[in-house]
Amino acid sequence: MATYDYIIIGAGASGLLLADALGKDNFFSGKSILLLEKNFNLQNDRTWCFWEIGQGEFDAILHKTWDHILVADDQYSKRMPITPYRYKMLRAEDFYTSYHEKIKKHSNITFLEGTVQDIKDQGNEILVNTETNTFMGKKVFNSIFDYKPLLQQQKYPVLQQHFIGWFVRTTKPVFERNQATFMDFSIPQHGNTRFMYVLPFTETEALIEYTLFSENVLSQSEYEEAIKSYLKDELNCQDYQILEKEKGNIPMTSYNFNDHNSKNIMHIGIAGGWAKPSSGYTFMRTHQRTKALIPFLKKEKPLNAFFKKDRFWFYDLLLLDILFRDNSKGRLIFGQLFKRRSPQKIFKFLDEKTTIWEDLVIIAACPKKEFIPAFLRRIFLI
Repeated sequence: MATYDYIIIGAGASGLLLADALGKDNFFSGKSILLLEKNFNLQNDRTWCFWEIGQGEFDAILHKTWDHILVADDQYSKRMPITPYRYKMLRAEDFYTSYHEKIKKHSNITFLEGTVQDIKDQGNEILVNTETNTFMGKKVFNSIFDYKPLLQQQKYPVLQQHFIGWFVRTTKPVFERNQATFMDFSIPQHGNTRFMYVLPFTETEALIEYTLFSENVLSQSEYEEAIKSYLKDELNCQDYQILEKEKGNIPMTSYNFNDHNSKNIMHIGIAGGWAKPSSGYTFMRTHQRTKALIPFLKKEKPLNAFFKKDRFWFYDLLLLDILFRDNSKGRLIFGQLFKRRSPQKIFKFLDEKTTIWEDLVIIAACPKKEFIPAFLRRIFLI
């Protein structure tokens, strides 16, 4: 039985970021690291977007950036500059290729293909069983996400950010190439929080996603009919080619994922609750959590001591409480927020870098008749 100091299960964003962070830090040069992935096929299976000030670690592999965003609803449309931020897009294929090459250079990392069947916590060591092998790890980082525990509890609301996107090429110019449509709520809501998300690459090429924050998913045809209608009715475009399609589903919840960690097992990425509950943004948050995890590991503390609830966790919980009780409120809340506050202040708040005073400025822009009752209900429930 092969034994490793660290076993990382899954070579998605969280697994690759963690493996590279361990591999390039001299403190861990004497540690043996196993990265297990069920499929080495480097598919372009998703895109990640994030905002960032100035240059960043991923700039060399970015697909596109934007310096303006648009937020709209059925009553207004607002184009906003976001300087000093830029909105950045990274395609999975470019990320996987780059990070596979990085990890190959770390001599203490073994990269193997295998589907994990089960994980057995034996206290001082962890057994990881694949279909063909058993590995022993002193510490295990698991990125396999399971929805079932979230849905089997009632203390924390669980919504889904679910979407289907088309990469399209049009025969005439219809897109503003320097403007990302961040949230367009002008489309029919049907009792949910629904918006269009448009990332233009040129005047004739873009990614268009139909996105919902809701409890239940739709049939594929409902997403695609909504995209067709948006192209026709909002963009006045009926002549286009679909180049690629993508779909996704991200849990939106303040559920305590740390309940599934132990002193030697940590769930990472979406499986660890690293997606921002109120927005679903995951990639940059995973990068930031990974950077914080490295100094934590050097202290040899139990892995389940890493997660700490803070005030931002509570803010997210209040929003999800509101949307879970009345899923139609998203357009009102996000619309008022972007009408009354600059995107720079909102981005800083969502990055959890604001002071308490700055928090209050953001919260004051939200509809009080929704948040005050939610606050009172949660105080007595928590």
